[in-house]
Amino acid sequence: MNFLTRYLPFVAAMALVVVASNILVQFPMQGQVGGLALADVLTWGAFTYPFSFLVTDLANRRYGPAVARKVVFVGFMTAVTCSILIPPFLFRHGLIEFETAADRLVRIAGASGAAFLTAQLLDVTVFNRLRRQSWWRAPIVGTLVGSVFDTVVFFGVAFSAAFAFAGPNDGFALETAPLMGVLPVETMRWVSWALGDLSVKLIIAVVALIPYRLLAARWSQPAMAV
Repeated sequence: MNFLTRYLPFVAAMALVVVASNILVQFPMQGQVGGLALADVLTWGAFTYPFSFLVTDLANRRYGPAVARKVVFVGFMTAVTCSILIPPFLFRHGLIEFETAADRLVRIAGASGAAFLTAQLLDVTVFNRLRRQSWWRAPIVGTLVGSVFDTVVFFGVAFSAAFAFAGPNDGFALETAPLMGVLPVETMRWVSWALGDLSVKLIIAVVALIPYRLLAARWSQPAMAV
């Protein structure tokens, strides 16, 4: 079995998920749940990005951690490139109403790349440690741990005032508002965005167990060196 037949499906799937997520993150989710405006806490990208962990876990299950890390590095390069190139493209074609300054794009690209690389490599390590246990334990624990780190790193680097050295701040993100748009606690908007994003990631992590189980049932391998 040659390289393309073995690895290309995982590489292509990871690139597709990352590209789709970088496009959909530009579009807030419209709707209202009680007093909560979904656009204040969610974008459509929150529903696609978590599937990157599914791709990583399936590659790990099928070919082991070395190949999974290669898939991650392809996703990393795709994430950084898309974070810089896609927003201007969408603005020029009238698909989004705002243009992001170049220095903000660099900060967001750095945040996206750092979060992706940290979270996905952590997922690979955790998955490999648990792969001999119950079939669901490795993917769910790896994805949950990775999702938490991904959210903290991305939103912290992209929006927290503590990382202003990486590029200009987003004034709107730093303004205070009710937590999650409805709770009687005032906090910076980016904190609510992070919590909304993480909530969706955790839900998708559970849902993704279904395709994982279907695809990986015949791919069990003994534990491999990390």
